[in-house]
Amino acid sequence: MFHRLIMGAKLMHFSASQPITWSYVMNTARGLLQTARTTLTVFGLSAVAMLGLLYTNDSFAKRVSEMLHPQPVAVASAPVAVVAPKPMPAAEAVAIETTHLRATQAAPSSKQQQYVTNWLSKRYRVAGDAANMLVSTAYLTAHELKLDPLLILAVMAIESGLNPFAESPMGAKGLMQVMAKVHHDKFEEVGGPQAALNPVANIRVGALILKDYVKRTGSVEGGLKTYVGAGNLDSDSGYGAKVLNEFKLLKQVSKGQNVPVFTRSVPAPIMAAKQPAAEPAKPEAKPLPEAASTASTANVPTADSLAGL
Repeated sequence: MFHRLIMGAKLMHFSASQPITWSYVMNTARGLLQTARTTLTVFGLSAVAMLGLLYTNDSFAKRVSEMLHPQPVAVASAPVAVVAPKPMPAAEAVAIETTHLRATQAAPSSKQQQYVTNWLSKRYRVAGDAANMLVSTAYLTAHELKLDPLLILAVMAIESGLNPFAESPMGAKGLMQVMAKVHHDKFEEVGGPQAALNPVANIRVGALILKDYVKRTGSVEGGLKTYVGAGNLDSDSGYGAKVLNEFKLLKQVSKGQNVPVFTRSVPAPIMAAKQPAAEPAKPEAKPLPEAASTASTANVPTADSLAGL
């Protein structure tokens, strides 16, 4: 094999001294082709021999592998000092709570929550994941405050159409249209008035206000009237009736009933120019007449069941 390489080199040297003719070119090309074939044969046999050696000799194969893929050298690191965590600001805590809700929203929820989520998502054209987060937050808040979650969701639907960035001409903000300047004390626990557009904070503060008004007035109707800022007025312009109607529909949906997504008139968000509600007089402890319950409010929760009184 090496003899052929030497002969090819001599042929090329001899050809270089000859005049360039057609036969000279052909002979040179044949010589180069033969040399290339010989070279490829040598490399091929060498590769086969190397593979055979790697296959039969484990120690040699291990050394070759270590040369091609060297292991990183472990470097001893200096001990890290443990620093006690600083208290987390309330606003940051609310943000983490929101992130946690989004991270866990894929967990299987109850059928009732799923029915309500799907219906509200279609009715108010809200993304399914966002609707799931809002419904989950409403249920968690209602469980903590001993309110009906469907009443909270009904207020959210009528007030803002489930828009967390809604704002009224008078400055009521968020899902439950809360006056942050008026109820700044309740916002202190969730990061201050600037957290009014945070869905978790807004739902919690709005639910606290609603529970307080229901407790003060002694009825859900009175609580809704005060919530919309019409506590001292003769009428709430139909606000309470709209909320209670939405609450009634949500009750049916939560039971798995087939409720049309679009009823005769889907309630538009009420961006009411809310005024700070005056302190209502404490109701006298008088028994309510049985005739006070009408068909339109037959399934409305009482103040005791909502406020845990």
